[in-house]
Amino acid sequence: MNVIASRAQLRASLLRWSLFTVPLVMLLGFLGGQLAGPATPWFQSLVKPDIYPPPATFGIVWTILYAVIGFSLALVCSAWGARGRGIAILLFVIHLPLNLAWTTVFFGNENIEGGLIVLALVDVTLIAMIWAFWRVRRSAGLLLLPYLAWVLFATLLNYEFLQLNPQGYINGETIETQKFEL
Repeated sequence: MNVIASRAQLRASLLRWSLFTVPLVMLLGFLGGQLAGPATPWFQSLVKPDIYPPPATFGIVWTILYAVIGFSLALVCSAWGARGRGIAILLFVIHLPLNLAWTTVFFGNENIEGGLIVLALVDVTLIAMIWAFWRVRRSAGLLLLPYLAWVLFATLLNYEFLQLNPQGYINGETIETQKFEL
């Protein structure tokens, strides 16, 4: 017999990886969102772009996307012996902290321009990650395409925020003035 693992063993490996990666990615996404968020006077005072969706949309979409990202990662992790598996996992390890950093940069640091720079890095690393995942398991790459669409939309949205609020003003004062006012 020249088969390394049976189909049942491969399914069990995918299930084990899924039970680890899906909750892990969702937990990290949740924790990243708890560090900072849109419920600040600074964000509430910003001019919102016309394409800004209802606030509830973000929680719903990110919950679904983090679950899909975790499952996509499980597909790659369970592909023992697949060519490029290590590179794909490494790209994920580089990409996810960038994804999680955006919330802190944009909302926590009140930095629209910095958020756009982080999102550009997220875009580039995500495209590389999709390519690497695709090479390991096509379905893993395909599962990330809605995530890419959402991140590209987020990049456009961040850009629109920057265009409408070029100085990051809050109530007519710059962020720096607001932070140091006694």
